[in-house]
Amino acid sequence: MDLKTLWTRPESRFLILFLALLGAGFTLVALKPVNDAFVVPYTAFIARVSGHVLALFGEQITVHGCQLTSPRFAVTIYNGCNGLITSLIFIAGVLAFPARPLAKVLGAIGGLVTIQLINLVRIVSLFYIGVFLPKYFNQSHIFVWQSIVILSGVALWIAWAHRYAEPRTRRS
Repeated sequence: MDLKTLWTRPESRFLILFLALLGAGFTLVALKPVNDAFVVPYTAFIARVSGHVLALFGEQITVHGCQLTSPRFAVTIYNGCNGLITSLIFIAGVLAFPARPLAKVLGAIGGLVTIQLINLVRIVSLFYIGVFLPKYFNQSHIFVWQSIVILSGVALWIAWAHRYAEPRTRRS
């Protein structure tokens, strides 16, 4: 099969675009200037929002950069725990998929907000796991919540793609 034939197949085109966008996104956020100018401030913002939510629950939280500290527990939000990786996977899938531009914009915005809300629940719950069940913190963080956030992003994309996929046209 030649490249032209490969590119004309919708599933091949999706996969090529998805991998290219994903590679570009991962490369971009791995660059030190982008990390310093965007990823770290973004992660600090996620920490501040998480701190506000925990304060609403009555926690005495202090936020320093990406670290949440209380008399009961402290947690640091690192890159990879800020929802950015799942967001990149979701956005690459949305942009690569054949759908109308408006559906892509709405899907991207809705998906990013939803992923961040799920990640916020993750951070708050991990804080309380650290307070009440500290011996389960690492397993909950790495195996349970990391899987839930990534699978949620994939499930969101599947739901979006199912709803907004452009119908295939028949070739004569």
